[in-house]
Amino acid sequence: MEETKKWIWQHKNYPNFPYSHAELDSLLSKVSRNTGILEGTISSLNADNITSIQIDAVTNEIVASSEIEGEILNRDSVRSSVRKRLDDTFDYINDSSTYHTDGLVDVLMDSSFNHKPLTTQRLHGWHNALFPSGYSGLHKIDVAKYRSEEMSVVSGRGMKEKVHYEAPPYTTLENEMDVFLEYVNTSKDNPYIKSAIVHLWFVIIHPYDDGNGRIARAITNYVLSKELGFNYKYFSISSAVKDDKKNYYDILERTNKLLYNKKFDFTEWMTWHTNMINHAITISLENIKIVVDKTKFWDRARNLNLNEKQIKVLNKLLDAGEGKFEGGLTNKKYRSITGTTQVTASRHIKELVDKGLLREVEGHGGRSTCYDIVLKNKII
Repeated sequence: MEETKKWIWQHKNYPNFPYSHAELDSLLSKVSRNTGILEGTISSLNADNITSIQIDAVTNEIVASSEIEGEILNRDSVRSSVRKRLDDTFDYINDSSTYHTDGLVDVLMDSSFNHKPLTTQRLHGWHNALFPSGYSGLHKIDVAKYRSEEMSVVSGRGMKEKVHYEAPPYTTLENEMDVFLEYVNTSKDNPYIKSAIVHLWFVIIHPYDDGNGRIARAITNYVLSKELGFNYKYFSISSAVKDDKKNYYDILERTNKLLYNKKFDFTEWMTWHTNMINHAITISLENIKIVVDKTKFWDRARNLNLNEKQIKVLNKLLDAGEGKFEGGLTNKKYRSITGTTQVTASRHIKELVDKGLLREVEGHGGRSTCYDIVLKNKII
């Protein structure tokens, strides 16, 4: 009796990934248009702003990609590792990077800047950078080589254990990856469709003991950076995925199980993935606005003789954006941020209001008076 086929890689038409072109046409036009808007916005910025946006994008991508897999990184350490690579003014005396975060940055930088063909050796190098100790948590794993055992993705324990996915046999990995890399390096598919296919396809193969999701997103990053012609892709794929993490895992499971994907159709995945890129671009454009607003703000405020504590608070408000600092700035919050007394905080805030840098938020008063940053008002 023939064994029941459960997984997409067991289908006779695998590794083809058919989808409805008609259903994707409008969405592909939208994401292409938004990518052009992003590229045009970046081209209008000065060099310092571009560097700042690059640093933010790389940092966000690394932190979010690890968070998707349950690893919470120290953002300051990641940012320090990124700045070492991108910022000529980096202060090595106050370097807070680690060997691990340096390795994560190496992976993302290589996937973004190095447009040479993707090879097995290169992927193994990325894997080694993810797991320099040879361990994933407390478990020893195969590093810089394909897995040597069967692989299942499960949740729960005992009677409640649920198998979400079983990967192709380890004995097929060399052939699977040869076909995969041939597609990555030679396919002329639409870049957004191609990025969706390589993301899904690598997750299907699951060639490593651990880190498959992070490397799949790095390969997606590689394809988009190379195919779209960016020197660096200024949006974070993983930030968008993290915002929709539950759907990410749900749609992967529905797509990879023949029980749900009986028609062997990948339109739903292509649609979700393209929407994810659109969301990533939206996040990037919002972040660019914050960077530009900060630059214009400090251009106007440069000669107003602000003290270090006032500058620190203003940067906090600028990072949040106008109207987005939770609850507004109060005397108490000013003291918490700066460690000043109530009297000093009141004086500092009044000075900032008098100089047109802060404004009192309407609807508040008395002891609960709160303030917000002023981005566009004329500075006195």
